[in-house]
Amino acid sequence: MKFTVEYPVSVPGYDPALVRPDGMRQVVRAAEEAGFAAVGFTEHPAPSKKWLDAGGHESLDPIAALSYCAAVSERIRLMTYLLVLPYHNPFLLAKSLATVDLLSAGRLTVVAGAGYLRSEFLAMGVDLAGRNARFDESIEVMRGVWTTVPFDHHGPIFEGRGVAALPAPDTPGGPPIWIGGNSATARRRAARHQGWSPFLTTAESARTARTSQITTIGQLAGHVAEVRELAGRAIEVQVRTPAHRYMIDGGSVEEHRDHLGRLAEAGVTSFVVQPPAASVAATVDALHDYARTFSLR
Repeated sequence: MKFTVEYPVSVPGYDPALVRPDGMRQVVRAAEEAGFAAVGFTEHPAPSKKWLDAGGHESLDPIAALSYCAAVSERIRLMTYLLVLPYHNPFLLAKSLATVDLLSAGRLTVVAGAGYLRSEFLAMGVDLAGRNARFDESIEVMRGVWTTVPFDHHGPIFEGRGVAALPAPDTPGGPPIWIGGNSATARRRAARHQGWSPFLTTAESARTARTSQITTIGQLAGHVAEVRELAGRAIEVQVRTPAHRYMIDGGSVEEHRDHLGRLAEAGVTSFVVQPPAASVAATVDALHDYARTFSLR
């Protein structure tokens, strides 16, 4: 199994040094040295204060942050975890993502979701009710831009004529796209792309994120089998569970190892972890300790 580090800007009360150049450089290099497969940044460009006070979290611009990470690392994959496609014009987004992929020598993975935060959709000037149509057309546009020159698109939302968005990404056809979310719609989308990124939920968290509940590993296993059957091929499956806070909350090593084993048996190929954020040194030490304990190398 591979492991993705969710950058700890999403941890309440994080050390401000973690979002400064030297702190981020230390954390990303530590993750790379320890054997983590990817580092990920989520997207919340305009969350409401109400959401933050109710348990939301701060964030950086994921594309800008990953550009910095590309410059200070050599092997670790760079992941949008996750990017809210409906917020963006897909022609502009395709250019930004292609640039990160090019400058990182093909290390970008795009995990994309449809979004859920009503106040943020309002601030971005996007209709929440139309997010699924924008999502699907956005992927169509991005893949077209990355694979065809010149590219013409005449859709219900977006239009482009003779687009030549060069230079092309380093990855032929563009970076892999994994679909975030638990719903049947997300699973069908994932089968058409390169990966699926669900999360185990409580009923409350599922309602908050406007997605379906996946509460057990057994239920997850059934959905993984469904996605792979629809795809007719192997695809990546990355999951976040409540155990993603193991480095923060602690717990039994054997229980966590068993949890990872059961996820692997369910078909999961990548597990998301969140390190502590009290200081840069604490984050770095926790990454190395986790890697040694669970044999990431």
